[in-house]
Amino acid sequence: MSEAANGSPSPAPEAPAAELAQLALEDEAAPKVSFSDQFKAFSKFGDTKSDGKLITLSQSDKWMKQAKVIDKKITTTDTGIHFKKFKAMKISLGDYNKFLEDLAKTKKVELSEIKQKLAGCGAPGVVSVSAGKAAAAVDRLTDPSKYTGSHKERFDATGKGKGIAGRRNLVDDSGYVSGYQHKDTYDAGH
Repeated sequence: MSEAANGSPSPAPEAPAAELAQLALEDEAAPKVSFSDQFKAFSKFGDTKSDGKLITLSQSDKWMKQAKVIDKKITTTDTGIHFKKFKAMKISLGDYNKFLEDLAKTKKVELSEIKQKLAGCGAPGVVSVSAGKAAAAVDRLTDPSKYTGSHKERFDATGKGKGIAGRRNLVDDSGYVSGYQHKDTYDAGH
């Protein structure tokens, strides 16, 4: 703590920081990262040689998909048409702003809304894929009621696979003929 001129301690600096943290929590519309920082990050995403000054169409589309800008109103076809107007494979931040203005004007979407989504979408990354479809496919393929003939013998009643026992006829080495119902009932003292 620092001492004021009169010898009394100054107020704790934690109060303004706490207020700022509370404001940041309340105002989720304000992006924590600037648009230009996001541009730099996504222009380097997937391109090890990039310096972060130029962005390609595919990088832009990945960014827009992650920010959920690309939807039923704005499609990748739209972004491709507007991007190709610049007649370059990569465009700078200034040209990218012009690209977004043209896209927003044509598709009748607010430019500030697009930029807000792009700035607040988080770091570039792979979007997680749900396992719901795969689980449904596995359930359908392991349902023994859907199989006929010898194939239904590959699964038990719960749908769990039997492994090698379900694929091969294992030989019974007990010495009894198949279909004998009184197996192991013969008295040993007989």
